[in-house]
Amino acid sequence: MNVHKATGEYEAWLAKQITIVPADLSLKHRQMSASAFFFLRATFYRWMQIFPEVCGTFAKAPKVLGVGDLHVQNFGTWRDVEARLIWGINDFDETYMLPYAVDLIRLSVSAHMAVRDAHLSIGAKDVCDAILDGYRAGLASGGKPFVLAEDHTWLRHMVSGDLRDPIPFWEKLDSLPRARGKVPGTAEEAIEHLMPAKNLKYEVAHRVAGLGSLGRERYVGLADYAGSRIAREAKALAPSACVWVDGGKSRKIFYQQILDECVRACDPFVRLKGRWIVRRLAPDCSRVDLATIPKERDESRLLRAMGWETANVHLGTAGAAKFIVKDMDKRDKRWLHEAAEAMLAATLKDWGAWRKG
Repeated sequence: MNVHKATGEYEAWLAKQITIVPADLSLKHRQMSASAFFFLRATFYRWMQIFPEVCGTFAKAPKVLGVGDLHVQNFGTWRDVEARLIWGINDFDETYMLPYAVDLIRLSVSAHMAVRDAHLSIGAKDVCDAILDGYRAGLASGGKPFVLAEDHTWLRHMVSGDLRDPIPFWEKLDSLPRARGKVPGTAEEAIEHLMPAKNLKYEVAHRVAGLGSLGRERYVGLADYAGSRIAREAKALAPSACVWVDGGKSRKIFYQQILDECVRACDPFVRLKGRWIVRRLAPDCSRVDLATIPKERDESRLLRAMGWETANVHLGTAGAAKFIVKDMDKRDKRWLHEAAEAMLAATLKDWGAWRKG
């Protein structure tokens, strides 16, 4: 099956799970042609389809409840129950029981692409060494959240860029087009569930964001509260694309489970409500774009932290550290680099085919 047929069949399957927004899906298709990294982020379904063929030995590796659609832009900050600033993975739309290597290889491939696009300057081999070193250290430690307080001051300074300024942040949200037509009642319920007060008046806007989730309904409730603006987003969730690849009929969504079980200081304003994932949006509670962090940065240290955070998530699976380390110890020292190169080549081939039409 080529990438065009795979995309058509996956989107037909997805349309049976949730309501599709045609204009957003068309935008996704255009973005997929714009860059290899955009293509990677938008095509997790294709990644899981070709992974067993390209990385057969890793397809049989021990399984954990993994992120699935992991990449270097899938990290952000939020406030925990103590209002401390936390950094980590911030999107689990494709969470599923996966070979642990899927997340590591996909993260490494995305970093390789960032190097190709000059968003990172670190060497390709050093990318995998840093990620794997952080991952192993995280497993050995039993996991530790990235609380940007006394520890990790280097990371706090790195992610506190201009886009954290509240003025442009709220200007961007307030400029969103207001939702047309009837907003699903379940989406409104999800938004209201996370509002700080009952019967708070709010406007509903349509938000276009992300790449893998483009085409899904996404609404933002905007309100004034206690002297300032607040926002709550409800995004439609579907079963992981892995269900489509496996030919399964399960509609189970693992988003809340992975949040509850991983070793993290979780965001109390991210909850699964029916078929919606609802969250607070704020200047210090959003994704961190590589393009916004200082040019003078320790990229090896950043990638090592990404590897460690991946371990924090995988440790939510009982006994994960023991069986993962045992499996890694059997492999060649360059296993991650070689697997990433193989999946990079396969993804670039698909991207070329997609652009040709």
